[in-house]
Amino acid sequence: MNRKVKFTFFKRSPIWLFCFCFLVSQTAKAQQQRSTVSGIIKDASTGETLIGASVRLIEIDKAASSNSYGFYSLSAPNGEYSLQISYIGYQTLTKKISLAGKLTLNLELASSNQLQEVVISSKSSNELMNSPQMGLEKLNMEGVKNIPVLLGERDVLKTIQLLPGIKSAGEGNSGFYVRGGSSDHNLILLDEANVYNASHLLGFFSTFNSDAIKDVAVYKGGMPAQYGGRLASVLDIKMNDGNSKEYTAEGGIGLISSRLKVEGPLIKDKGSFMLSGRRTYADMFLKLSSDTVLNGSALYFYDVNAKANYEINDRNTMYLSGYFGQDKLGLNKTFYFNWGNTTATLRWNHIFNSKIFSNTSLIYSDYNYAIENLQSGNDFRVTSIIRDWNLKQDFQYFTTGHTLRFGLNANHHRIEPGKISSSQTSEVNERTISTRNGLELAAYISDEWRVSDVVSLNYGLRLSSFALLGPGTIKSYDQDGNTIASRSYDKSQIIKHYFYPEPRFAINYRLAEQSALKASVTRNTQNLHLLSNSSASLPTDLWIMSSNNVKPQVADQAALGYYLNFNKDKFEFSAEVYYKNMRNQIDYKNAANLRANENVEAELLFGKGRAYGIELFLKKKYGDFNGWIGYTLSRTERSFDGIDNGTYFPAKQDRTHDLSLVAIYKAGKRWTLSGTFVYNTGNAVSFPHGKYQLEDRTEYYYGERNRDRMPDYHRLDLGATLEGKPGKRFTSSWTFGLYNAYNRHNAYTIEFEDVPGDATRTQAVQTALFGIIPSVTWNFKL
Repeated sequence: MNRKVKFTFFKRSPIWLFCFCFLVSQTAKAQQQRSTVSGIIKDASTGETLIGASVRLIEIDKAASSNSYGFYSLSAPNGEYSLQISYIGYQTLTKKISLAGKLTLNLELASSNQLQEVVISSKSSNELMNSPQMGLEKLNMEGVKNIPVLLGERDVLKTIQLLPGIKSAGEGNSGFYVRGGSSDHNLILLDEANVYNASHLLGFFSTFNSDAIKDVAVYKGGMPAQYGGRLASVLDIKMNDGNSKEYTAEGGIGLISSRLKVEGPLIKDKGSFMLSGRRTYADMFLKLSSDTVLNGSALYFYDVNAKANYEINDRNTMYLSGYFGQDKLGLNKTFYFNWGNTTATLRWNHIFNSKIFSNTSLIYSDYNYAIENLQSGNDFRVTSIIRDWNLKQDFQYFTTGHTLRFGLNANHHRIEPGKISSSQTSEVNERTISTRNGLELAAYISDEWRVSDVVSLNYGLRLSSFALLGPGTIKSYDQDGNTIASRSYDKSQIIKHYFYPEPRFAINYRLAEQSALKASVTRNTQNLHLLSNSSASLPTDLWIMSSNNVKPQVADQAALGYYLNFNKDKFEFSAEVYYKNMRNQIDYKNAANLRANENVEAELLFGKGRAYGIELFLKKKYGDFNGWIGYTLSRTERSFDGIDNGTYFPAKQDRTHDLSLVAIYKAGKRWTLSGTFVYNTGNAVSFPHGKYQLEDRTEYYYGERNRDRMPDYHRLDLGATLEGKPGKRFTSSWTFGLYNAYNRHNAYTIEFEDVPGDATRTQAVQTALFGIIPSVTWNFKL
């Protein structure tokens, strides 16, 4: 009986399987005396740490990569070696070393002045072929500046929409969908802080100022165990640390926005700072209008990125970073709408020894909006806030053939869904929707194990826990939305608790030096949910937590991929197929009211979803002419008992075909030309199938959900950059752009209405947002 109990426990506990695999792999490690070389890799000209730099012992072809803070660790048998350090866009450095004990070697790489061609890759071929990680794309910020986008502003979010498996949320919109997920299924991190609304001006600009960004990593699937809380993807963005060598300034002046970044040493080679700001100025032109309504109106955004770091000693470094952004829209003395994000991250990097690296982070995140109606007798103000306090502890342990990661995370969420306040003379009644508090806890462990020269694994487990906390009065509803129970809870009392294990597994089988097969299986859970019944994410969309009525969303994804580098590593090809099964998906009843509704959970429907497809990606990484082609063939469906009798229907983000082409050409020493072309099947929508008259009013009859399609979408964008004359302390460039070059009128909305004078006939009225839009920006650096 005891043997049976122990066997069952082992079988059902993934953590025991994890420990078993790790211990078995270590049994032969002590047979030969080994030593470790470790250190930090930086940019020689700025002191910025380099993420993902390749470190290799040439004689035994043993390699590692620097982590998110530039730290690397490599163990090998004692002996004499050639240590090679390489990074895209930098001169390769080779040093002779003698391993006979722990060796600390901090290194600096110089930029490659001979690299005249454009480079759009930040991954080495060895990293791609050796790592079991799937669905990962990393953006090179130098390459991003050459890709034309709306209004000429370099934009990370619009650039990742050109990658296979990532789809735009709409014309000019910075929102995106990944492998069938909804827009809220994406975890967006800025220096580890959660960004809940990553857009300015209703999505036409993204929150992220490219001048302030050092590294961008997008995980479309196979997320490592250190990430959690979202179903579809992780967008991990890290800001520049600042130049620790000298003071510099750079910026740009465009038609509708300008930006400026300054950076420099706090103490040379010991600490640095970076401060970057950006603002649009459409409101300044409005002030020139003779119209009293327009000249008192607001239409702008501004944001500020700041970061500072200080190296206390060789083992300890502190970082403090923050972001503040605000949007203001409004008509003079009539209506105002403000929203914005605030984040702050305090981090401590500690190197225990050559094998153990630690990062401790205290993170604050705040998103809020306010709507004001200033009309006399009907004035009111609506406010909403979502605020996080997050404590993270992460460790990395480097040993022979293994990189072990483990850590803890505690995140307290506070959501104030809405507060309506008004003056004593207003006809609008004041109202406050109850605040909700939640505590999200997680523990994780993972191991990247190079089993042999051809096989490597990444296996791990994330334990996710969520508790909805008091105070508050909590209601329970039946399937029809009627209240069946109500109970009050005191402060910090647990209302509802959920616990989920999230196993992660990936394997890489290297077919040859330049090709590999990979497979992965992952589970993710999500306890914060976005309620939106609009076609695109709006700043006023409502976030809610898992509760007694709303269960955590769960997604299981399996993927298989083939990867190939060829033609002397100039070309990279990948093909990934995936299948994702989703539970506890959220939709809304007909005529659902999501605004200022105390009983909003009664308006929800719960069901399931599935998504599957294939992603093809061909990239030319180096040369005067390069770029990529990305294509996705996919299907995304949902099923709810209250919709179409539970049959699967296309989700609104379902697009059968999605194609993107990006081309960049360096035409001489100073000119760089670029272009992008995108095509995708139109979104799934519900058009009227009939109509009838009711009291001189036309009412439309709709059939099954999302069985119709918007027209196909396609667009060509062109860009050109003229660099200033080289060899000067002050440098400048001009960037020219042409958005929607052949003036395609892509449908943004289609409305159905009676033909004037003949109510028996119906006409479809299409609205397009943009025609041809030129842009020009002057950039400078000193």
